[in-house]
Amino acid sequence: MDEEYDVIVLGTGLKECILSGILSVNGLKVLHMDRNDYYGGESTSLNLNQLWKRFRGDDKPPENLGSSKDYNIDMIPKFMMANGALVRVLIHTNVTKYLNFKAVDGSFVYNKGKIHKVPATDVEALKSPLMGLFEKRRARKFFIYVQDYDENDPKSHEKMDLRKVTAREVISKYGLDDNTVDFIGHALALYTDDKYLDKPALDFIKKMKLYAESLARFQGGSPYIYPLYGLGELPQAFARLSAVYGGTYMLNKPECKVEFDENGKAFGVTSEGETAKCKKVVCDPSYLPDKVGTVGKVARAICIMSHPIPNTSDSHSVQVILPQKQLGRKSDMYLFCCSYSHNVAPKGKYIAFVTTEAETDNPEIELKPGIDLLGQVDEIFFDAYDRYEPANKQDEDNCFISTSYDATTHFESTVEDVIAMYSRITGKNLDLTVDLSAASAADEA
Repeated sequence: MDEEYDVIVLGTGLKECILSGILSVNGLKVLHMDRNDYYGGESTSLNLNQLWKRFRGDDKPPENLGSSKDYNIDMIPKFMMANGALVRVLIHTNVTKYLNFKAVDGSFVYNKGKIHKVPATDVEALKSPLMGLFEKRRARKFFIYVQDYDENDPKSHEKMDLRKVTAREVISKYGLDDNTVDFIGHALALYTDDKYLDKPALDFIKKMKLYAESLARFQGGSPYIYPLYGLGELPQAFARLSAVYGGTYMLNKPECKVEFDENGKAFGVTSEGETAKCKKVVCDPSYLPDKVGTVGKVARAICIMSHPIPNTSDSHSVQVILPQKQLGRKSDMYLFCCSYSHNVAPKGKYIAFVTTEAETDNPEIELKPGIDLLGQVDEIFFDAYDRYEPANKQDEDNCFISTSYDATTHFESTVEDVIAMYSRITGKNLDLTVDLSAASAADEA
């Protein structure tokens, strides 16, 4: 412990593990510590007994739910976009060799009281019951424009400079109605609110292209992939990676107190009477609670079921996004479902999450629109947790704190935080140009 490190990382949540892995690969000397005796922090994965103990106070679940060890229930479940930033990070760091992925069956959106498949191409737009005949034709033209758009080919720009023209202006050029814009913005481009409409359209078009390209990647029913046995494998895979590059991991280290000099700069971490010195500290909000502020709360329901979510084409793994306008809310609601096909539950069992940014103090009532779409549930657990963001000045105290996990059921916002933190810690941009074919997803488990 008495060595000096470039970075000490506290907490083995997904963000911290990914950062620790990338920093190690890029030549920094990293010590990674966690006060818990397990990996994952807030984003840990629980078996059935652990789930029962956490939410019901004992570890004796009913026998009809099957064997506890057959459950791998992720506390922060998120699917990965097949061509998205997280998959690029996994390939960049070669972590893919420790993980097996499988494509996710379905991607759906809630619209006017019903669940619909998210149309992502011109062909799907023409088939989609989300739109009437004339709107389908307009949407088809818009999807063709998005598919053909190439930043480096002015011919494909249709005389619009997307660094200046807003998303709203591009959409109005194609005459799309509000209903279509709602599912495109929230279920395809995966924005969590409508602020994107008045920003330059380039990011919006790139997000739509990412969805369509990810969808084409594995020829499945969705653009998403998910590791077999769930996300609990990810922190451990990054821990292995860090060790290969000389990083040191220590679990079950009580206290983990960050030490500051007289100028308020972090210079080390003390645990069990020993202090390890470092230039920078990276951690989740729980390690430096006086340097973060509360910015919201996530409400969630965790359900165990014996069937897939109805009206999702019997998908064994699926995401359904309920855009805020459809529910008269300020924030979207998300349904996540995974099952024995990804080895996260025994045969015949499904794990479903309903999550949203809390707008009231009553998650049971607030989550009802999503829970009503699940059909019969065997067991349901309600939970809420505060979301924190760093409130410190990192160039003054050398502390780099991650934001809490949001309500989304995909990884896009999580990875944006990781990449931004990497740049702040190192002063460099993370180069994620990789050969995407290095990650494959099995068709069958």
